[in-house]
Amino acid sequence: MNHGTNGAQHPERSFSFTVKRNCSISPNGCLRLLATMAVLSFGIALAFACFGAWMILPFAGVEMLALATAFYLVGRHAADHERIEMQDGLLTVRVHEAGRNTEYRFNPAWTNLVVEEAPRTMRLAIRSQGMELEIGRHLDRGRRHALAAELKHRLTSY
Repeated sequence: MNHGTNGAQHPERSFSFTVKRNCSISPNGCLRLLATMAVLSFGIALAFACFGAWMILPFAGVEMLALATAFYLVGRHAADHERIEMQDGLLTVRVHEAGRNTEYRFNPAWTNLVVEEAPRTMRLAIRSQGMELEIGRHLDRGRRHALAAELKHRLTSY
């Protein structure tokens, strides 16, 4: 009889969590908002320009450029997420950040969960063989506690 520790033989040890950012506006909604703001800003600037205050136009352009840059920077991180999986005796964390994908693999038997709490924040990390990876960065404190409890429960079975 084989008493191995892989997830296929112990389905209760297999799990998968996906941690995503809370994105309150879609990319289309963002473009619509930017277009609306541009029409309003340039409309007001044109009205002032008609009355002789033409210097308002360049400032409206700079304002829209700054707003478009801010939307672009926020949009780059809108799809950021972490996927934490344990399957076949391997803990895998896939991090998608600003369009880049990185995968980290850990042996659950050699992995510790690090929980550091401060008065208003909480840091959650996986530590194994001299490497430490922060996880749950997109979650609020309460959900980090829940993730920590679930991971601790899953890791103690190894």
